[in-house]
Amino acid sequence: MTAQYEIRADYDRDTVVVYQAFGTQIADAAVTAQRFVPPFSVQRMTWIKPSFRWLMQRSGWGRKSGQERILAVRITRAGWEEALAQAVLTSPERRVFASGEQWRAEFRQAVVHVQWDPEYSMRGAKLDHRSIQVGLSRHVIERYVEDWTVEIRDLTALTHKMQAHLRDGRVDRAADLLPRERPYPLTDELAKRIGAVR
Repeated sequence: MTAQYEIRADYDRDTVVVYQAFGTQIADAAVTAQRFVPPFSVQRMTWIKPSFRWLMQRSGWGRKSGQERILAVRITRAGWEEALAQAVLTSPERRVFASGEQWRAEFRQAVVHVQWDPEYSMRGAKLDHRSIQVGLSRHVIERYVEDWTVEIRDLTALTHKMQAHLRDGRVDRAADLLPRERPYPLTDELAKRIGAVR
């Protein structure tokens, strides 16, 4: 049974994959350079998500305006965990914070935001367990761009192929193309900080 608050990701010994959706200009430049370059902005928060299905729901399978291109960004696990170590939840969850005052004090200083949103099935139904998304502010985004990113792959064609299978009722075929995600190991300290259930 899937834990309600659990990071599930495609990862290996050194790296982890996160997903983002962008417009064509940002995506083309990033894939060509294999790092984020203008028109991507390091002056605004960017959200990274290890759940492919969650991003599919949010981007309409790459059909929403400004989210037409689906990128898989492989980053270092050291960078991922550096981000989580600086993260503060976007709401005052009782399982993490002793009081609303404690949360407000920490959130005011936060350079990384974390929120847990409902995970989705292949057909877009909300599931009982949650999926994490991590917001990197301008104070740490250059670390993401310059130091953490290892590879950027364009999954737009794969995304559209999966959507075509779903449209034709071939859910199993679409599911076979999903990136393989499994529970991501966390230290007790990191799990507590982001409100993950071990």
